[in-house]
Amino acid sequence: MAVCEVCSNDYEMAFEVHAAGAVHVFDSLECAAQRIAPICENCECRILGHGVQSDGQFYCCAHCARVQGHPQLVDHA
Repeated sequence: MAVCEVCSNDYEMAFEVHAAGAVHVFDSLECAAQRIAPICENCECRILGHGVQSDGQFYCCAHCARVQGHPQLVDHA
């Protein structure tokens, strides 16, 4: 079994995520999102979808990017 690095649950179905040269261990997608999902620079929500990015800043949607002064960003459908 492996211990989740977020909630410390020792769980037989824990999984590893390899990202940016690091290995993380989680017991759920919820814990993985809390640790590694980026946070919107405007509304501070966790970005679980594609989101948008400008100048190294992440936004959950084009609306939040525009609020922060990035009018060129648009959502894609």
